[in-house]
Amino acid sequence: MKFLEIPLKDFFRNPQKLAYQISDNGEFVSFLAPVERRMNIFTTKLGKSEARQITFEKDRDIQAYFWGNDEHILFLKDNNGDENFKLYSVNIKTTEQICLTPFENVTTQIIDELDNIDNAILIGLNKRNKQIFDVYKLNIETGEIELVFENPGNISSYITDHLGLVRVLIATDGVSNTFFYRKNETEEFKPVKQLNFKETLSPQFFDFENNLLYASSNINRDKTAIVLLNPETMEEVDFIFSHEEVDVDGLAFSKERKVITATSYTTWKKFHHFFDEQIKTQFNDIQEQVGEEYEVQIVSFNKDETKFIVRTYSDRSLGCYYLYETTNQQLYELDEVSPWLKEDDLAEMKPIKYTARDGFEINGYLTIPKGRVAKDLPIIINPHGGPWHRDTWGFNPEVQFLANRGFAVFQMNFRGSTGYGRKFWEASFKQWGQTMQHDISDGVSWLIEEGIANPKKIAIYGGSYGGYATLAGVTFTPDLYACAVDYVGVSNLFTFLETIPPYWKPYLEMMYEMVGHPEEDKEILHASSPVFHVDKITCPLMVVQGAKDPRVVQAESDQIVNALKEKGIKVEYILKENEGHGFRNEENKFEMYEKMIQFLEKHLH
Repeated sequence: MKFLEIPLKDFFRNPQKLAYQISDNGEFVSFLAPVERRMNIFTTKLGKSEARQITFEKDRDIQAYFWGNDEHILFLKDNNGDENFKLYSVNIKTTEQICLTPFENVTTQIIDELDNIDNAILIGLNKRNKQIFDVYKLNIETGEIELVFENPGNISSYITDHLGLVRVLIATDGVSNTFFYRKNETEEFKPVKQLNFKETLSPQFFDFENNLLYASSNINRDKTAIVLLNPETMEEVDFIFSHEEVDVDGLAFSKERKVITATSYTTWKKFHHFFDEQIKTQFNDIQEQVGEEYEVQIVSFNKDETKFIVRTYSDRSLGCYYLYETTNQQLYELDEVSPWLKEDDLAEMKPIKYTARDGFEINGYLTIPKGRVAKDLPIIINPHGGPWHRDTWGFNPEVQFLANRGFAVFQMNFRGSTGYGRKFWEASFKQWGQTMQHDISDGVSWLIEEGIANPKKIAIYGGSYGGYATLAGVTFTPDLYACAVDYVGVSNLFTFLETIPPYWKPYLEMMYEMVGHPEEDKEILHASSPVFHVDKITCPLMVVQGAKDPRVVQAESDQIVNALKEKGIKVEYILKENEGHGFRNEENKFEMYEKMIQFLEKHLH
């Protein structure tokens, strides 16, 4: 069966419109749309068809924004991928723009949007000490900034109550977390509980009397559950919800009605559990109107919760944005995200399972090219980044592009992937290049045994940790792969640990326990660093890197490229000066994927 070859740019061009949100008063909606290849913010009044551009960025996309109040939108922007994010405010009426955090080599965190205060938010800044964040109250209209809490040097997280008061602190020494609590601003913070970092206790929000604390926790259990805590002791006082197979992390609530509404969990795809009949009825009504084949997300709502912005997606669609009005249960289409991509032309992402050599069950996804049979296929092994992250069911432009070019794509949640419980996560500690890599190799073996993969036409491609796994794959199991593409991947575990961003430094002891200590585990790190074993690499390699990457710095790619060149092995190297940890600018993505597909087709077809 012949399938339609879709232009490369259709997979990686900027969306038509993205990130719809609604103002608190419900009068305006906002969205991102491309202008001269850069994503900018637009607003439109509900009921009016004409949208107005209110930002005019030309060097870099706006990636994240939110309504500060009914007249001001806030957005974050870094410098060419360096992740030193500055916060900007733009007036939706005048388009006047203010940089609210104009500090060099400083990054901004949003701590609390302060829904009850129209002109202020709480932010974290590492301007006093690059390794830690102090808390500031920021006037989003004037830029006036006031220090609220000075970090003594070990605070990693702040939890506020519904009035915007900092009530809980989480301090770290790298391997343990200490929880501090106070009832009000006149009290001193007191330590109430200490936990090893392997024990998850993540406060979500205070109850509606600002007394108890909802949290996700794996204390005395393997899978994370939603519980209610007494913040004076951080002890569990009530169990809310759990799932036997996977972690449950998030919890949603209604600010207007002051009730918890729903939680979600991901097995092979996302599922919801509702605590509130009203939101359950509304959600099911939306689901019925858009179709059961789509995932539904409520991404924004007005203050009185009568108007919802809804986003849909599936494995073959970037979906659509809708406005849902609760007063009449009407769903109005706002825009498709990428209308040029047609679902019927794209491939299905199907869940799979296999057993690793030591008995661990590994979950993943297999995407077979449209119109092809799962037999003797060229295949791309695509390990995810993180590594403490996971792949999920949904639209992935890389996967769909590769499938459209005739390659099957195999994604696996190797040990250490999040969502599968504490035991599965801890099994990855100090196992880079070892059992974590075995899980990937065992997946390749499974594909060959099942007859799905042509054993002579298997490539490996990944970004970040997936880039490391790519290098480890062609170094430690060179016979498995015909070629490889490493995208911002780690090549040397010693230098990787030395060059982490300064605000990761408080977690360095934890990193040593999870990855390895440069002195105590020297042999492990040396054995697991691909750069020291380049003589084992026999297949063609492409390396992609952003020069401003603060997480996996350019030296990681330079090292592996230079080491291979010294051995007389040719490497194709794509380096972009205006990119960071992953390419964001549209023209750079086009170039990268064009060169990548030429590389893969040359060595696999």
